[in-house]
Amino acid sequence: MSPLRSARARLPVFALILWALTRALFAQAAVAAYEIEVVHTYPHDPTAFTEGLFYLNGVLYESTGLQGHSTIRKVRLETGEVLQKLDVPAQYFGEGIVNWKSHLVGLTWKSQVGFVYDLASFKKQREFHYEGEGWALTQDGRQLIMSDGTSQLRFINPQTLKETRRLTVTLDGKPLRNLNELEWVKGEIYANVWQTDWIVRIDPRKGAIVGLINLAGLLGAADRIKGQTDVLNGIAYDAKGDRLFVTGKNWPKLFEIRLRKAGELR
Repeated sequence: MSPLRSARARLPVFALILWALTRALFAQAAVAAYEIEVVHTYPHDPTAFTEGLFYLNGVLYESTGLQGHSTIRKVRLETGEVLQKLDVPAQYFGEGIVNWKSHLVGLTWKSQVGFVYDLASFKKQREFHYEGEGWALTQDGRQLIMSDGTSQLRFINPQTLKETRRLTVTLDGKPLRNLNELEWVKGEIYANVWQTDWIVRIDPRKGAIVGLINLAGLLGAADRIKGQTDVLNGIAYDAKGDRLFVTGKNWPKLFEIRLRKAGELR
């Protein structure tokens, strides 16, 4: 999400999320924990304040945020080269994106408006509206799934772009807020938890978190620039190649990772 929230607002939320994630380690219900192995490292534009990310037909699609600097990009995975770019109008803070058939659907943060573009040309086709904030999008082949910064995920009809239902995401039975960038992976919803180094794996039927992925230390200290490098955010999955990619806001690298189960936590 935005770096513009005050430190006073961030700290209680951040502490709450860390508390919830740590508490899950001692939860009575089993939650699978995962560590990661880096399979490959790719270059990533360190000026890209990543909001949305997905992989399709051999390339990455990425949206970036910040007022007056928001873009939608088609990016060559291997080199980080921007093959195609759309500058989002300066009045909008760009957020998550997802593909739907021959379209690309994008959100804005607080403007309560989203856009549908032609996937090939990035030409705007229509607008749609929603209440509240827009954070991230993914899809399961039948419907779009949207995060809004709360503990709820919204399910969206891809034809009408109207909300059909909501799902509360819970960790150890308690709602977990600040769900950010989303990706549909093998029947689960993966979500970054904003301001943390965690990705959670969500059961899309019940909303329960069934897995915790720890990415602490993924981007080394030597690759971090004070005042520029921001938080982990961005998940993309290559279903054909079974490859999982992650990056962060203003990160100089994008990583292909493999999950390694750390055991059942009780």
